Amino acid sequence: MTTEPPVLLLREHFDTLLEALARRGYKVVGPTVSEGTIVYDEVSRAEDLPVGWTDEQEGGRYRLKRRDDAALFGYAVGAQSWKQYLHPPRLRLVKADRDASGRMSFSDGDDAEPERYAFLGVRSCELHAMTIQDRVFLGSGVADTHYERRRKRVFSIGVSCGVAGGTCFCVSMGTGPQVTDRTPHDLALTEVIEEERHYFILTAGSDEGREVLAGLPVTPAGETEVSAAKQRVDQTAATMGRRMNAEGVRELLLENLEHPRWDDVAQRCLTCANCTLVCPTCFCTTVEDVADLTGDHAERWRRWDSCFTLDFTWMHGGSARQSGKSRYRQWLTHKLSTWHDQFGSSGCVGCGRCITWCPVGIDLTQEIAAFRDHPITPSPSQP
Repeated sequence: MTTEPPVLLLREHFDTLLEALARRGYKVVGPTVSEGTIVYDEVSRAEDLPVGWTDEQEGGRYRLKRRDDAALFGYAVGAQSWKQYLHPPRLRLVKADRDASGRMSFSDGDDAEPERYAFLGVRSCELHAMTIQDRVFLGSGVADTHYERRRKRVFSIGVSCGVAGGTCFCVSMGTGPQVTDRTPHDLALTEVIEEERHYFILTAGSDEGREVLAGLPVTPAGETEVSAAKQRVDQTAATMGRRMNAEGVRELLLENLEHPRWDDVAQRCLTCANCTLVCPTCFCTTVEDVADLTGDHAERWRRWDSCFTLDFTWMHGGSARQSGKSRYRQWLTHKLSTWHDQFGSSGCVGCGRCITWCPVGIDLTQEIAAFRDHPITPSPSQP
């Protein structure tokens, strides 16, 4: 991917970016503040963003608090991920109708044209998550046409992080905090706030991104501004809230499937599925059929499911994973180990959501450290 030289956009001109995207027919979706958290919603001006807000995150804890400046992107990540727009929580797959003669007709349930979205404020870890889901839905066999139709209509504006959350560990996973050309994006920006200036360093990552930049009141970025932006991202990388040694994790987990640590975590896990719902890469679903009282209209819906629910592995005779231990082990080993076998990478991007939004604060970085510190089977690298 070829990127253009960086340019500078002043804070007072930020709305021109939103206006340019709206003129191109995009609905701009970005971070907003609602009910004490950061959520993604439609934005039309800079004031709709979380101006002057940041977040405090730890295991099982999330709070918003005021910053001492007017940063637009001065937070880490909220509970939501962009997958809700590309892989909706509920999706109608098929509609069936019976006419007066008793004849049945079937039609595509997902027949509406997908919205053209401009995703504003996509963090590097989230861009990596989107590329992982691209492999899941588009690169591992027959393409999921529902996902494909939505994905093709997205314009993405990545944001390099200026603050690390208490549960972030993207540096450990090689997925952030800098937006780079390793992940597809249309524009990338870094926010810089100085005593007398508030500005953004922007680069284009696609032809359409270059077209958008050409219509904005930008100026070439000088070495001083570029250096200030880099220093801000470097500081973020140096202050990660968590760290995980990802080397050899695939083999480590496969060698310790009967480790007593699984029993320990099972005593704490509520199998509530929060971790899978907030995860930007988890993709498990189930299918349910509904009909009206007349029996003349029926629909088939796909909705998000989780490997933590008993029904997820329900077969003749009951659930294949009846214990909380087996369900947590399935989730962690799939996310960090067997995902490599299926899709060629880890399923984790180090966003930390599963730690923050776990009601009891279970921390997968601590679990991996426990397996590494006290393995029951020596790894191949050990004597």
